[in-house]
Amino acid sequence: MACGCALAAAAVYVALNDPADSTAFPACPLYQTTGIWCAACGLTRGTHQLLNGNIGAALGSNLFVPVVLAAIVAGWWGWTRSAFGGRGISMKPRTVQVLATVVPLVAVVFTVLRNLPTAPFSSLAP
Repeated sequence: MACGCALAAAAVYVALNDPADSTAFPACPLYQTTGIWCAACGLTRGTHQLLNGNIGAALGSNLFVPVVLAAIVAGWWGWTRSAFGGRGISMKPRTVQVLATVVPLVAVVFTVLRNLPTAPFSSLAP
């Protein structure tokens, strides 16, 4: 319950405070030191936009905002169910192996593409 309350409080905080106009959120350390946008750059801004009903702006900040938020909710839901004696999220070992390979690969490719200065990839920058 405490984890769920903390998650809800964080969502309310992000919804009420615009990360683009605020110093209340830390900057991306990779971007600060290298000027390179990582795969996660724009997730907080996108989450803010999504929580305020601006789907287009959320996707403009980071294409993976809905995917990351869905993964957080699914993980929390599975963990909560198992904590109360229900069945949590279970995956076949092959699925875990594929995800462990595909997710980092997609993150690296997305990072490279969003840092290319040419169209259409330049639109992937946050």
